[in-house]
Amino acid sequence: MDLSPAIEGKDSYPDATGEQLPEATVQKITRISGTLSVLVAGIALFSDGYNAQIIGYMEPLFSDLYPHGISKSIKTRLSNSYLIGEIFGMLFFGVIIDKLGRRTGIVFATFFLILGIVLATAAHGKDQLGLFWMMIVARGIAGFGAGGEYPVCGTNAAEASDESLAVRRKRGILVALATDFAIDLGFVVAGVVALIVLACYDNKTSAGVWRICFGLGIVLPLSVFFFRIRMVDSTQYRKHAIKTKVPYIHALRLYWKPMLGTSLAWFCYDFVTYPFGIFSSTIISQLNPNNTLTQNIGYGTVVNCFYLPGCIVGGLLMDKIGRKQTMTLGFFLWGILGFILCGALGPIQTKFPLFVVLYGIFNSLGEMGPGVATFLCAAESFPTPLRGHYMGFAAAVGKAGAAIGTQVFTPIQDSFSDTQKGQQGVFLIGSAFAIVGGLIAWFFIPDKERDLESEDARFRAYLEEKGFDTSFYGESLAEQTKTTGFKL
Repeated sequence: MDLSPAIEGKDSYPDATGEQLPEATVQKITRISGTLSVLVAGIALFSDGYNAQIIGYMEPLFSDLYPHGISKSIKTRLSNSYLIGEIFGMLFFGVIIDKLGRRTGIVFATFFLILGIVLATAAHGKDQLGLFWMMIVARGIAGFGAGGEYPVCGTNAAEASDESLAVRRKRGILVALATDFAIDLGFVVAGVVALIVLACYDNKTSAGVWRICFGLGIVLPLSVFFFRIRMVDSTQYRKHAIKTKVPYIHALRLYWKPMLGTSLAWFCYDFVTYPFGIFSSTIISQLNPNNTLTQNIGYGTVVNCFYLPGCIVGGLLMDKIGRKQTMTLGFFLWGILGFILCGALGPIQTKFPLFVVLYGIFNSLGEMGPGVATFLCAAESFPTPLRGHYMGFAAAVGKAGAAIGTQVFTPIQDSFSDTQKGQQGVFLIGSAFAIVGGLIAWFFIPDKERDLESEDARFRAYLEEKGFDTSFYGESLAEQTKTTGFKL
């Protein structure tokens, strides 16, 4: 493997290994663990996308099964409980993975995710309202675990793709596939699973439909648990980890601007994309009320399929024109098409397939820019010892935007005199947020070197200039491997 001088230096760095291990041994363990990290990150975030989206497909079914328990406020709480759980999980595990290690954080995050899915699948109550409250609490617990996936998977994917020069050049597309593409694929598969389970019940509403759909969300977290136990932390983390005496004040002084930029850009993105994704079936059912439940879920799934090519194009663009440039371009194109849909919604909806295609392209543009770039901008803008902190914070602010967006989505629609004007209202507001997001991305997110080591060296030099002792930074590969299947 063709290694750059910076990478060779990391492999022989004492704090990166803990002892003078053979270079071939270090490279082999790092290569295997890095490959597993990227694959597992994709699978884990795929699972998160599935569990986040499945509730949107089940809400029309809940209306038929539990008319005395479901209401607009309960629907919103069902959607938001997972998102709010994610916010707390992102903040908590963002700190944990920097102070205790990437692997330690994700093991505990997986535990909470599995626990929440089990409780949601088994939800019961004295009455219909009680059932929904148990479901709300359970999805909050699952969201807390899923929230840990964002900083862990984002940092793992970015750091694993920094191990060689050849891979680093393709980091944009690799991180895009392992993060946003995986989440969106989970959105699509959630719709496909819902349709298959409904078909098994002869397209009749039944409690078994939602319980099976919820329960299937546990399969992937359980399947990747074994691999997560075997992984070791990345070379970057082993070299630069700061587990005690974290210089928060100095880090904030140095990185306040990119922290503000990545957080607010993620907020604008999630504020728009989550309501339009989760409520896709609802939007379609309102514009075409004669559809059956199966048709509404099917059209919603078709719309979500448009996310996927957007992720791929965005990943390729990030490697060609840059991260912030791709994010800004995507934000502006997203906003422009949203304004067009808002103004021409009346004639467009008379040709329903045309609306589905344009709505899908609208979602695709969001993924092409901010969707794929939020993860990588948050990973590359900050140094390794605090990458989890900053990425967890930025992702949490983004999920706050998602929670607020889903909270206000229905009231905004209901505030207008008819359904069409309500739809135009949400497209108008969403497009305005997209334009604001583009401006934030351009003026607040920095252009960074592709080599993560450069930012780490800059941060370390800054701390030493301020009088900090950096000699104790890093952790031992030899100690890590004692709890994995690797042999030195």
